[in-house]
Amino acid sequence: TFGKGNRIKLSFTRSMITAALEGKLDHTPTVPDPVFRLAIPVEVPGVPSAVLFPRDTWADPKEYDEKARFLVTLFINNFQKYKKEVAPEILEAAPRL
Repeated sequence: TFGKGNRIKLSFTRSMITAALEGKLDHTPTVPDPVFRLAIPVEVPGVPSAVLFPRDTWADPKEYDEKARFLVTLFINNFQKYKKEVAPEILEAAPRL
């Protein structure tokens, strides 16, 4: 599995970036991530679907949720120093708790 403590294989990361750059995800259905507020594609060529939804790969989804909230808190705290310099639409798209 791709659960706790494991990184996504570099080949999967490359496939995701290549698909995005080549426009292969332009019309792919997405699912909104409730914490990070990203549009997650439901499929990417060359990438197992499970990799796209990391919460589902953790043995304990509650533990994933805790870690996600922790990372969002770090992002929010760090982003405060840039808050006055970015467009409102950037602020609107930022992760939230």
